[in-house]
Amino acid sequence: MINEQKDEETILLKVEDTPSCPRCDSATLLLAQFQNSWKNRLGEDVSGLKEAVLCPGCDHGEPVAAELLALFAVDDQVSPENMDVFGGLVAAWVESVRQRTVDEEALSAEFELWKRGEL
Repeated sequence: MINEQKDEETILLKVEDTPSCPRCDSATLLLAQFQNSWKNRLGEDVSGLKEAVLCPGCDHGEPVAAELLALFAVDDQVSPENMDVFGGLVAAWVESVRQRTVDEEALSAEFELWKRGEL
């Protein structure tokens, strides 16, 4: 497990024994855990933790993730020699993951399928 500091925020990284991808159930290369907050229905801030995994199959089309995947393809592991490059790529990837939002339309469509017993 690697701790990376970003402006007083701790990002916990795990590169060994990472969980399967929740999207496709394949092996992942990296797990990141970081602080996240959102507003509830009352407009109040709610703080918590968010986890994201780096999946070679699901994330290869995302430019920021592709750069990180390329590092893993070349170096196969994090080492003192590539730590600076790794840190920069991980910071950019975590920031991109942090900006992801739920596709409300797709969620509503899946909910309707579920209610009809079609999912």
